[in-house]
Amino acid sequence: MAQMGIYFDQSRCTGCFTCVIACKDWYDTPAYTPGRMRVSCIEHGTFPDLFAAYLALSCGHCQNPPCMAACPESAISKDPSTGIVTVDPNKCVGNTRCPEKCRKACPWDVPQFAPEAGARMDKCDLCADRIKHGQQAICVEACPMHAIDIGPLDELYQKYGDQKEAEGFVYKKRFAPAVVFKPRFYKIDGGNP
Repeated sequence: MAQMGIYFDQSRCTGCFTCVIACKDWYDTPAYTPGRMRVSCIEHGTFPDLFAAYLALSCGHCQNPPCMAACPESAISKDPSTGIVTVDPNKCVGNTRCPEKCRKACPWDVPQFAPEAGARMDKCDLCADRIKHGQQAICVEACPMHAIDIGPLDELYQKYGDQKEAEGFVYKKRFAPAVVFKPRFYKIDGGNP
């Protein structure tokens, strides 16, 4: 299997947070903890020339993950057959003892720790168990706008092109996140897209 990646169509996302809720529900993540999937609203302009776009962001499963290199406990690894970056909660020492280097190393703030003392780092694993059993990631199944897709990165490029940036997301070539976007960029000249 090749490097797995994630596609996000920013022009379709309405900011409904269904992907976030489905992910939290599937993984039984408490509501007060950071999620594996996040949706943010990016706003520009002044009335009456307003612009809003949403960015659904999980882990980019970088081809050269900075979080993995930064983890002092080697709790983060990259599957050689799928490229999926995962966390071993048995190796992570938790937020009380860890200097959170993994979180600080990631330019997109993907690695997250729950607020309670001793919480282990958590992040998206592209629903690796579901993929292994021929199912799609829960965020893909849940999205009512069909704005998310997950699959081998080369197949995503063939299907959607190779756009690596979107409104609110800057691609870092050094880390090479496995992402593809259909962006909805704000036009600086004052108009909506």
